[in-house]
Amino acid sequence: MLISQNRPLPVLIVDGFSNHDWKQTTAITKWILEASGLFTVSVSTVPSDSIQRSRWAPEFGDYAVVVQNTNNIQDTTLRWPIHAERSLEKFVRTGGGLYILHSANNAFSHWKEYDKMIGLGWRPARVGYALEIDADKNIVRLPPGAGQGTGHGDRFNAIIKLLNRHPINENYPDGWQTANTEVYHFPRGPAQNLTVLSYAFDSTGTRRMWPVEWVVRYGKGRVYNSSMGHLWAGEIYPPAYRCVGFQTTVIRATEWLAKGKVTYPVPANFPTRSSLSLKSETEFIDLRKP
Repeated sequence: MLISQNRPLPVLIVDGFSNHDWKQTTAITKWILEASGLFTVSVSTVPSDSIQRSRWAPEFGDYAVVVQNTNNIQDTTLRWPIHAERSLEKFVRTGGGLYILHSANNAFSHWKEYDKMIGLGWRPARVGYALEIDADKNIVRLPPGAGQGTGHGDRFNAIIKLLNRHPINENYPDGWQTANTEVYHFPRGPAQNLTVLSYAFDSTGTRRMWPVEWVVRYGKGRVYNSSMGHLWAGEIYPPAYRCVGFQTTVIRATEWLAKGKVTYPVPANFPTRSSLSLKSETEFIDLRKP
Protein backbone atom coordinates (compact mmCIF):
# COMPACT_ATOMS: atom_id res chain seq x y z
CA MET A 1 0.00 0.00 0.00
CA LEU A 2 1.60 3.28 -1.15
CA ILE A 3 0.76 6.08 1.25
CA SER A 4 0.36 9.61 -0.07
CA GLN A 5 1.63 12.33 2.25
CA ASN A 6 -1.21 14.64 1.20
CA ARG A 7 -4.24 12.36 1.33
CA PRO A 8 -6.12 10.84 4.25
CA LEU A 9 -4.96 7.36 5.19
CA PRO A 10 -7.38 4.58 4.17
CA VAL A 11 -8.56 2.44 7.09
CA LEU A 12 -10.84 -0.60 7.06
CA ILE A 13 -12.90 -1.67 10.08
CA VAL A 14 -13.94 -5.33 10.03
CA ASP A 15 -17.02 -6.20 12.09
CA GLY A 16 -20.07 -8.45 12.01
CA PHE A 17 -20.14 -10.52 15.20
CA SER A 18 -19.14 -10.09 18.83
CA ASN A 19 -20.47 -10.44 22.37
CA HIS A 20 -19.96 -6.66 22.59
CA ASP A 21 -21.94 -3.91 20.81
CA TRP A 22 -19.93 -4.16 17.61
CA LYS A 23 -22.22 -1.90 15.57
CA GLN A 24 -21.85 1.08 17.91
CA THR A 25 -18.16 0.32 18.48
CA THR A 26 -17.59 0.53 14.73
CA ALA A 27 -19.66 3.71 14.36
CA ILE A 28 -17.85 5.57 17.17
CA THR A 29 -14.39 4.37 16.09
CA LYS A 30 -15.08 5.47 12.50
CA TRP A 31 -16.23 8.86 13.76
CA ILE A 32 -13.19 9.31 16.04
CA LEU A 33 -10.77 8.49 13.24
CA GLU A 34 -12.43 10.58 10.54
CA ALA A 35 -12.90 13.58 12.86
CA SER A 36 -9.10 13.76 13.17
CA GLY A 37 -8.84 14.61 9.47
CA LEU A 38 -6.14 11.96 9.00
CA PHE A 39 -8.22 9.03 7.77
CA THR A 40 -10.96 7.84 5.48
CA VAL A 41 -12.68 4.83 7.00
CA SER A 42 -14.53 2.01 5.27
CA VAL A 43 -16.37 -0.87 6.93
CA SER A 44 -16.54 -4.50 5.88
CA THR A 45 -19.16 -6.52 7.79
CA VAL A 46 -18.70 -10.27 7.81
CA PRO A 47 -22.00 -11.68 6.46
CA SER A 48 -24.27 -13.50 8.91
CA ASP A 49 -25.33 -15.96 6.23
CA SER A 50 -22.83 -18.85 6.20
CA ILE A 51 -22.75 -19.16 2.40
CA GLN A 52 -22.19 -15.45 1.92
CA ARG A 53 -19.63 -15.49 4.72
CA SER A 54 -17.66 -18.23 2.95
CA ARG A 55 -17.30 -15.84 -0.03
CA TRP A 56 -16.37 -12.78 2.03
CA ALA A 57 -13.00 -11.57 0.78
CA PRO A 58 -12.08 -7.96 1.66
CA GLU A 59 -9.18 -6.39 -0.22
CA PHE A 60 -6.96 -5.64 2.76
CA GLY A 61 -4.21 -4.43 0.46
CA ASP A 62 -6.30 -1.37 -0.44
CA TYR A 63 -5.84 -0.03 3.08
CA ALA A 64 -3.04 1.17 5.32
CA VAL A 65 -4.63 -0.18 8.51
CA VAL A 66 -7.21 -2.82 9.37
CA VAL A 67 -9.17 -2.37 12.62
CA GLN A 68 -10.27 -5.81 13.83
CA ASN A 69 -13.66 -5.62 15.61
CA THR A 70 -14.95 -9.22 15.50
CA ASN A 71 -15.03 -11.62 18.44
CA ASN A 72 -16.26 -15.23 18.47
CA ILE A 73 -15.50 -16.11 22.10
CA GLN A 74 -19.14 -17.14 22.72
CA ASP A 75 -19.59 -18.99 19.43
CA THR A 76 -16.37 -20.44 18.05
CA THR A 77 -18.17 -21.65 14.91
CA LEU A 78 -18.22 -18.01 13.77
CA ARG A 79 -14.96 -17.59 11.89
CA TRP A 80 -13.53 -15.78 8.94
CA PRO A 81 -13.15 -18.00 5.89
CA ILE A 82 -9.68 -19.50 5.53
CA HIS A 83 -8.84 -17.35 2.51
CA ALA A 84 -9.61 -14.19 4.53
CA GLU A 85 -7.41 -15.39 7.39
CA ARG A 86 -4.53 -15.98 5.01
CA SER A 87 -5.14 -12.63 3.35
CA LEU A 88 -4.87 -10.78 6.68
CA GLU A 89 -1.68 -12.67 7.54
CA LYS A 90 -0.15 -11.64 4.22
CA PHE A 91 -1.35 -8.05 4.62
CA VAL A 92 0.37 -7.65 7.99
CA ARG A 93 3.43 -9.75 7.18
CA THR A 94 4.18 -7.58 4.13
CA GLY A 95 3.87 -4.27 5.98
CA GLY A 96 0.23 -3.54 6.81
CA GLY A 97 -1.01 -2.19 10.13
CA LEU A 98 -3.46 -4.07 12.37
CA TYR A 99 -5.40 -2.53 15.27
CA ILE A 100 -6.84 -5.12 17.68
CA LEU A 101 -9.81 -3.32 19.25
CA HIS A 102 -10.61 -4.45 22.80
CA SER A 103 -12.56 -7.72 22.56
CA ALA A 104 -10.94 -8.63 19.24
CA ASN A 105 -8.11 -10.06 21.32
CA ASN A 106 -10.66 -12.53 22.73
CA ALA A 107 -11.21 -13.98 19.25
CA PHE A 108 -10.06 -16.88 17.10
CA SER A 109 -8.34 -19.27 19.49
CA HIS A 110 -8.08 -21.76 16.59
CA TRP A 111 -5.94 -19.40 14.49
CA LYS A 112 -2.27 -19.78 15.43
CA GLU A 113 -0.98 -16.96 13.24
CA TYR A 114 -3.59 -14.67 14.77
CA ASP A 115 -2.13 -15.50 18.18
CA LYS A 116 1.28 -14.46 16.86
CA MET A 117 -0.10 -11.23 15.41
CA ILE A 118 -1.90 -10.17 18.60
CA GLY A 119 0.88 -11.29 20.95
CA LEU A 120 -1.42 -11.61 23.97
CA GLY A 121 -5.13 -12.29 24.16
CA TRP A 122 -7.95 -13.84 26.17
CA ARG A 123 -6.83 -17.45 26.52
CA PRO A 124 -7.10 -20.29 29.09
CA ALA A 125 -4.33 -20.90 31.62
CA ARG A 126 -2.82 -23.76 29.62
CA VAL A 127 -2.26 -21.58 26.55
CA GLY A 128 0.73 -19.30 26.09
CA TYR A 129 2.69 -17.08 28.43
CA ALA A 130 1.04 -14.49 30.66
CA LEU A 131 2.83 -11.19 31.22
CA GLU A 132 2.71 -9.39 34.57
CA ILE A 133 4.42 -6.17 35.68
CA ASP A 134 6.17 -6.31 39.06
CA ALA A 135 6.80 -3.53 41.59
CA ASP A 136 10.10 -2.63 39.89
CA LYS A 137 8.42 -2.30 36.48
CA ASN A 138 9.95 -5.54 35.27
CA ILE A 139 7.98 -7.87 33.03
CA VAL A 140 7.37 -11.26 34.64
CA ARG A 141 6.77 -14.01 32.10
CA LEU A 142 4.46 -16.70 33.51
CA PRO A 143 4.61 -20.03 31.62
CA PRO A 144 1.60 -22.01 30.39
CA GLY A 145 -0.31 -23.44 33.34
CA ALA A 146 1.00 -20.89 35.85
CA GLY A 147 -1.65 -18.64 37.35
CA GLN A 148 -5.07 -18.31 35.74
CA GLY A 149 -6.75 -17.94 32.41
CA THR A 150 -7.41 -14.41 31.19
CA GLY A 151 -10.17 -12.46 32.90
CA HIS A 152 -11.04 -9.13 34.45
CA GLY A 153 -12.67 -7.66 37.53
CA ASP A 154 -15.25 -4.88 37.60
CA ARG A 155 -14.70 -1.85 35.42
CA PHE A 156 -13.16 1.19 37.12
CA ASN A 157 -11.31 4.43 36.38
CA ALA A 158 -7.85 3.01 35.77
CA ILE A 159 -4.54 4.85 35.88
CA ILE A 160 -2.69 3.97 32.69
CA LYS A 161 1.02 3.95 33.57
CA LEU A 162 3.66 4.14 30.83
CA LEU A 163 6.21 1.34 30.76
CA ASN A 164 7.94 2.17 27.46
CA ARG A 165 8.04 5.46 25.62
CA HIS A 166 6.93 5.09 22.01
CA PRO A 167 5.71 7.38 19.19
CA ILE A 168 2.12 6.55 20.22
CA ASN A 169 2.56 7.88 23.76
CA GLU A 170 5.20 10.54 23.13
CA ASN A 171 4.40 13.62 25.26
CA TYR A 172 1.85 11.71 27.35
CA PRO A 173 2.14 12.06 31.13
CA ASP A 174 3.74 9.09 32.88
CA GLY A 175 0.30 8.20 34.22
CA TRP A 176 -3.18 9.19 33.07
CA GLN A 177 -6.71 8.29 34.10
CA THR A 178 -9.21 6.64 31.78
CA ALA A 179 -12.85 5.98 32.53
CA ASN A 180 -14.74 2.79 33.32
CA THR A 181 -12.25 0.40 31.78
CA GLU A 182 -11.40 -3.27 32.08
CA VAL A 183 -7.91 -4.35 33.11
CA TYR A 184 -7.32 -7.86 31.81
CA HIS A 185 -5.46 -10.11 34.21
CA PHE A 186 -3.25 -12.92 32.92
CA PRO A 187 -3.35 -11.87 29.24
CA ARG A 188 -1.81 -14.84 27.40
CA GLY A 189 -0.22 -15.74 24.11
CA PRO A 190 3.08 -16.36 22.34
CA ALA A 191 4.26 -12.92 23.52
CA GLN A 192 6.87 -12.81 20.75
CA ASN A 193 8.30 -9.64 19.14
CA LEU A 194 6.22 -7.68 21.64
CA THR A 195 6.73 -4.39 23.48
CA VAL A 196 4.48 -3.47 26.40
CA LEU A 197 3.63 0.24 26.22
CA SER A 198 1.53 0.65 29.38
CA TYR A 199 0.09 -1.18 32.35
CA ALA A 200 -2.41 -0.68 35.18
CA PHE A 201 -3.08 -1.88 38.70
CA ASP A 202 -6.04 -4.26 38.78
CA SER A 203 -7.81 -2.72 41.77
CA THR A 204 -11.08 -4.67 41.40
CA GLY A 205 -9.66 -8.14 40.86
CA THR A 206 -6.21 -9.61 41.41
CA ARG A 207 -4.65 -6.43 42.85
CA ARG A 208 -1.65 -6.97 40.62
CA MET A 209 -0.33 -5.03 37.62
CA TRP A 210 -1.01 -6.12 34.06
CA PRO A 211 -0.29 -4.83 30.53
CA VAL A 212 -2.94 -2.56 28.99
CA GLU A 213 -1.32 -1.73 25.62
CA TRP A 214 1.32 -3.49 23.59
CA VAL A 215 2.67 -3.49 20.06
CA VAL A 216 3.85 -6.48 18.05
CA ARG A 217 6.08 -6.86 15.02
CA TYR A 218 4.75 -9.47 12.60
CA GLY A 219 6.98 -9.75 9.55
CA LYS A 220 7.24 -6.23 8.16
CA GLY A 221 3.93 -5.19 9.71
CA ARG A 222 2.90 -3.47 12.93
CA VAL A 223 0.15 -4.51 15.35
CA TYR A 224 -1.36 -2.49 18.21
CA ASN A 225 -3.39 -4.32 20.86
CA SER A 226 -5.16 -2.92 23.93
CA SER A 227 -7.81 -3.90 26.45
CA MET A 228 -9.18 -0.33 26.35
CA GLY A 229 -12.34 0.25 24.35
CA HIS A 230 -15.06 -1.77 26.09
CA LEU A 231 -18.59 -1.03 24.82
CA TRP A 232 -21.37 -3.30 26.06
CA ALA A 233 -24.93 -3.74 24.85
CA GLY A 234 -27.23 -1.03 26.19
CA GLU A 235 -24.50 1.59 26.54
CA ILE A 236 -24.64 4.73 24.39
CA TYR A 237 -21.33 6.55 23.84
CA PRO A 238 -20.12 5.54 27.32
CA PRO A 239 -17.38 7.28 29.33
CA ALA A 240 -14.76 4.73 28.20
CA TYR A 241 -15.21 6.04 24.63
CA ARG A 242 -15.71 9.66 25.64
CA CYS A 243 -12.28 9.70 27.32
CA VAL A 244 -9.96 12.20 25.59
CA GLY A 245 -7.00 9.95 26.38
CA PHE A 246 -8.62 6.95 24.73
CA GLN A 247 -9.71 8.89 21.65
CA THR A 248 -6.27 10.45 21.27
CA THR A 249 -4.65 7.02 21.57
CA VAL A 250 -6.96 5.49 18.96
CA ILE A 251 -5.92 8.19 16.49
CA ARG A 252 -2.22 8.13 17.29
CA ALA A 253 -2.00 4.32 17.30
CA THR A 254 -3.73 4.13 13.93
CA GLU A 255 -1.41 6.75 12.45
CA TRP A 256 1.62 4.89 13.78
CA LEU A 257 0.34 1.62 12.34
CA ALA A 258 0.04 3.26 8.94
CA LYS A 259 3.25 5.29 8.84
CA GLY A 260 5.55 4.24 11.67
CA LYS A 261 5.42 7.77 13.04
CA VAL A 262 2.88 10.07 14.68
CA THR A 263 2.00 13.68 13.87
CA TYR A 264 -1.35 13.99 15.64
CA PRO A 265 -0.82 16.29 18.65
CA VAL A 266 -1.56 15.51 22.27
CA PRO A 267 -4.43 17.88 23.18
CA ALA A 268 -4.18 20.34 26.05
CA ASN A 269 -7.10 18.66 27.82
CA PHE A 270 -5.45 15.22 27.86
CA PRO A 271 -6.25 13.52 31.19
CA THR A 272 -3.85 13.48 34.11
CA ARG A 273 -3.20 10.93 36.82
CA SER A 274 -5.65 12.73 39.12
CA SER A 275 -8.38 13.80 36.72
CA LEU A 276 -10.49 12.42 33.90
CA SER A 277 -11.08 14.31 30.68
CA LEU A 278 -14.32 13.39 28.92
CA LYS A 279 -16.00 14.64 25.78
CA SER A 280 -19.66 15.64 25.99
CA GLU A 281 -21.94 12.61 26.25
CA THR A 282 -24.28 14.11 23.61
CA GLU A 283 -21.48 14.75 21.09
CA PHE A 284 -21.70 11.45 19.19
CA ILE A 285 -25.45 11.09 19.73
CA ASP A 286 -26.08 14.52 18.18
CA LEU A 287 -23.88 13.61 15.23
CA ARG A 288 -26.13 10.63 14.42
CA LYS A 289 -29.36 12.64 14.40
CA PRO A 290 -30.87 13.29 10.94
